[in-house]
Amino acid sequence: MNFKVTQSFLNEIDSTWQGRGFNSRSEFIRYTLRDAIEFPTFDRDELIALLQAEGDIRDRRTMSADEAREQFGTDSDE
Repeated sequence: MNFKVTQSFLNEIDSTWQGRGFNSRSEFIRYTLRDAIEFPTFDRDELIALLQAEGDIRDRRTMSADEAREQFGTDSDE
């Protein structure tokens, strides 16, 4: 299999596989493709929402469950 990527993307791939302890770029790409086939749970919109939520957590823009219930008017028994 052959495919083309930009040099900057290849640099990201290389830093990722090395940082995660894979033995080679090929091993990392095989693992990533296998994972995408076996666990196709996220689409692009879900991934974006997850990344935004991670940013909110990092920037401390969160609220407790009690605060959410109060703000959105939900009952804790539901």
